[in-house]
Amino acid sequence: MTSTPTESAPAETTTALKRNSLGVAGIAFFVIAAAAPMAAFVGAAPVVFSIVGAGAPLVYVLVAAVIAIFAVGYLKMSRHITNAGGFVAFIARGLGSRAATGSAGIVVVTYLALQIGLVSQFGVFAQQLAAEAGLKLPVWVWVFAAVILTTVLVMRGVDVNMRVLGVIIALEVIVIAILVVGILVAFPGQDPSLVSFSPAVVANPGIGVAGLFVFTCFTTFEATTVFAEEARNPRRTIPIALFVVIGFVAVYYTVATWAVSYGLGAANVQKASADNLSGVIFDLATKAVGPWLSITMQILVLTSFLAMLIGVQNMFARYCFALGRARVLPKVFAHVSARNKAPSRAAIIGAAVVAVVLAGFFAAGADPIVVIYAWFVALGTIGFITMMTLASVGILAFFVRERLETGFWSTKFAPGLALILNVGVLVIALSNFNVLLFGDGTIAAAMLVLIPLAFVAGFIMPSFRKDIDFAIVAIS
Repeated sequence: MTSTPTESAPAETTTALKRNSLGVAGIAFFVIAAAAPMAAFVGAAPVVFSIVGAGAPLVYVLVAAVIAIFAVGYLKMSRHITNAGGFVAFIARGLGSRAATGSAGIVVVTYLALQIGLVSQFGVFAQQLAAEAGLKLPVWVWVFAAVILTTVLVMRGVDVNMRVLGVIIALEVIVIAILVVGILVAFPGQDPSLVSFSPAVVANPGIGVAGLFVFTCFTTFEATTVFAEEARNPRRTIPIALFVVIGFVAVYYTVATWAVSYGLGAANVQKASADNLSGVIFDLATKAVGPWLSITMQILVLTSFLAMLIGVQNMFARYCFALGRARVLPKVFAHVSARNKAPSRAAIIGAAVVAVVLAGFFAAGADPIVVIYAWFVALGTIGFITMMTLASVGILAFFVRERLETGFWSTKFAPGLALILNVGVLVIALSNFNVLLFGDGTIAAAMLVLIPLAFVAGFIMPSFRKDIDFAIVAIS
């Protein structure tokens, strides 16, 4: 029997993501999961408390406000862009192909670095929890198991991912609600001080550094536009999803950190956190509710990390898909699986790069937290802030040049203010880089050169590749 063209076609020949597959809830699940609220709360909040004391909740509010201001122009411009290229697509429209290809280089460095650092941290937490249960395996086993698991899920498509992430997020919200109520019930005599929201917190000399750690908790919000091609009615879905994400994450962190401050006491929370960064919240959960809640939270930290890795890997795969389609990366990246239209080739290649880098560091005996996690997450954080700053320039340039929208607030003032704020955050991040590394890190600081090198390499690419086109959007 002679095969028909359809029967003989390879499994992966299409170049369009799965259209109309995500609504507001689906996109929000991906982005919130990528932010890993439980893991970020347990991991970052004690550090923020140790720096600014009871004022930590206000820092989360202020950072959320910065993100929200940026989102005004970002969403206004998204009405004219439906592309999985995220920030790169915005920069291309605002600043041109050279700036976009340069930014694409930074994106690749940023998201590879974040994946490498975060999966290494996951491996440490997984090893510790497993060891308590009597299963003793080296960190690298858990790290590579996570890389394989998340890659398989990303290749399965957004439908499977959404169900998994939805369950994880629901459990995280329930557990934090139990913690907050438990603290309020367990310590009824505590003074419900609002010092956490006092304007005096802004004068705290450590607020810039604290804000930097809080900023890392919001670094995945751009995924709302990365999933634009798969959204139902993106002009309506994307704006709602983005502000749902910003609002949810802001309320989640603010309420949770205020409850911790209340439970430990506004006057004591800074010292208690500094003395026990890794366990202060678990200990508080045990005292307020019981050991079962502490154990549950430790398990959910692991699932939160997995959700974050799934979200970040989904974002990176779609970025690479869009860059392959625009002919910045090899065309192999621009293919999706015929069955579920997931960017599976990009996911596999990205995971392979992550695995190779991790294998090299583990073979060299690098510490999974002090070296791999700290170095790569610090690099990824600087890369993301740089991308956000470039996107701010692109958005402002777009609205100054184009006359597609009206409204001074949304097209000029908010984008201009966002640019100033993002430059400020970048300056703070660079001047306090060693803080992100838990101390001195000469080699890690030298790794920052990858960001300008990646930009320069991308910037000159159009001189050799004349067919680069960020306006391409395949139709399924």
